[in-house]
This record gives sequence, C-alpha cells and structure tokens, in this order.
Amino acid sequence: MTATPSDPRPDTRIGKRFAALKAQNRAGLATFVTAGDPTPEISSEILLGLAEAGADLIEIGMPFSDPMADGPAIQASSLRALKAGMTLPKTLDQVRAFRQQDDATPIVLMGYFNPIYIYGVDRFLGDAKAAGVDGLIVVDLPPEEEGELCLPAIDAGLNFIYLTAPTTDDVRLPRVLAHASGFVYFVSITGITGTKSAAAGDVAGHVARIRDHTDLPVAVGFGIKTPDQAAEIAGIADAVVVGSALVNVIADARDTDGHPLPETAPKVLDLVRDLAAGVRAARPSSPHPFGGFSR
Repeated sequence: MTATPSDPRPDTRIGKRFAALKAQNRAGLATFVTAGDPTPEISSEILLGLAEAGADLIEIGMPFSDPMADGPAIQASSLRALKAGMTLPKTLDQVRAFRQQDDATPIVLMGYFNPIYIYGVDRFLGDAKAAGVDGLIVVDLPPEEEGELCLPAIDAGLNFIYLTAPTTDDVRLPRVLAHASGFVYFVSITGITGTKSAAAGDVAGHVARIRDHTDLPVAVGFGIKTPDQAAEIAGIADAVVVGSALVNVIADARDTDGHPLPETAPKVLDLVRDLAAGVRAARPSSPHPFGGFSR
C-alpha cells in the first residue's frame, strides 16, 4: 500500500513537536483534561503545569452536556466544568493564558460539534487560531461531514485530527485519512473512554496497518491508565494519550461535600510526571518511523 505523503512544512507546533520527538527516537505523552474541571481556577493551574510535568502535547476537552463517546469519568468531568460555569469562550481564554507562558507545547481542543456550531464555525476557528490552538478533534464529525469543520479548519491554519479504531478497515482508512493532519488518533479499544485497558499486542498490529496508509504520526489513546501501560504503548506508537486516569484523580480529590481539595492540581501533575517517566523509559521496538511533518 502507498502511504499518503507528508506535507513538507514542519512549521506548526504539532509538526515541530513530533519532529523533535523523532530526533529523540521516543514517543510523546499527550495528556487530556477537561477545561474548567473541577473549577476554572484549578483547571488553569493544572493546564499551566502540564508541560513542566512532562506532557509533550495537551488535549483540552471542551465541556459539553452530552459527550456520547466518552465514559462515565469524562462525562462527569464535563458536568463538573459546566456546573462551575465553564464555557467555550472561557476555554479559549485558558488557552490564551497558557500561551502567555508557553508558546511551544501544542494544544488540541477535543470535543463535539454542537458547541462549535452554536458559537459559529467561522468565528470559532478565527478565535481558536488567535488564542493559540493548534488542532481539533471533533469526535462526532466523520469524514463524510468534512465540509462542516475539517476543511474550514485546515483553511484557517488548524490541524484536524481524525480518530481511527480497531474496526476501521483498509477500505475505510484511506477515506478517514484523506484530509487528516497533525497526527492520527488510534482509539485502542472499542467502546467508550475509561472503561477497558488496551492490549499492546493488539495495538501493535493496528498501528503498523495505519502506517501503511499514512506518514503522519500515530497517537494511541483510550484505556491507558498507568505508567507501565504508557511505557508499553510508547514502544509501539508515536504518542501515548492519557485522559480518564487524570480525570479520575480530579474526581477523587474532593471532600465529603464534593468540593475540590487544595492538592487537586499537584496530584494530577504528579501522575503526569509518573506517566512521562514511563514514556521516556520505553524502548521502541524500532525507530519511530513517522515523517514528523504536519500535512
């Protein structure tokens, strides 16, 4: 099979970060947290500490009342954030504040199309780009709906990252990857987030198959909860995505009345440090082969 060529323009934050990871011959750690969870203030504290704790890429969940592809942990995080007053404009404000401190770490917004549609697609893309967002993952927009957001996002200078799954076969993959950019997100399990663990043996075959179709880096997420699991996947993929495990730390760091504890952010960042150490200690089975460029 012929792989789709990478666009030789490593001038985006995502492209630069994957090029740097390739030069180090290691996988990256991508962390997911929901904007505004458990409060906007603590959420900002977590966000501002992620890169120093070892996150190579940051995914920020856009809170939504009906996150149908997510498991109970991330659903609850969205509800906590919405209850605390988080909105899409405030999410973009968090990115702006982050960019005042860190202009290198890539930020990807992840979520659903409804809040973007209500905000206004053109307005959202302009504001997201100006705030310092680098890419989008919108889980309920398949390639058949690329005209709604994917193609406008690319025109606006944002990467649009598509999800693939164990059920995405060789007939479907080229359609999914036709306008994918930044990296490919492989969902390592069937089902919703945070409910099962990924088996490295199964993941390896799927990652190899995706690489037959594209030169883009492949990130693997869903079901990765511990530093040991992260290390195992880091030997296979170009990036390891951890979300539910971090969100669970936030959920657990509450008093009997449900109020977040002062040590919430430090506990989350401690886990990120442990995950980063696991990823960095991994020994790839072969040099990471991706092109390292953003299409």
